[in-house]
Amino acid sequence: QVQLVESGGGSVQAGGSLRLSCEASGYTHSPGPMAWFRQPPGKQREGVAAIDSDGSTSYVDSVRGRFTISQDSAKTTLYLQMDSLKPEDTAMYYCAAAPWYFILQHPPNWNQFQYWGQGVLVTVSS
Repeated sequence: QVQLVESGGGSVQAGGSLRLSCEASGYTHSPGPMAWFRQPPGKQREGVAAIDSDGSTSYVDSVRGRFTISQDSAKTTLYLQMDSLKPEDTAMYYCAAAPWYFILQHPPNWNQFQYWGQGVLVTVSS
């Protein structure tokens, strides 16, 4: 069973940066696509960024150019580097993974991500 644990959340001022991490474990096969989701207060959860096992990435328009999703070489840790943060980026951020046999689409099929971390809170103040 895949387990995901996020870390790195916190509070920053607008224009600042923050880096989220997600430790993955429990894979019985090579990892498939992974992603970051977020859920602002009072709003629905949305996909933010995704990365496939071949390194290809996809971003929602609102974060493109500001956020960068990446993995370490062993693909045991997922990262989300967030730069030029805005108050509207305030949300609970969740790490997610898809089964190994899925291929990341462009734009992503966000529904294919089935494994979830517990979430970390990111607060951006103006």
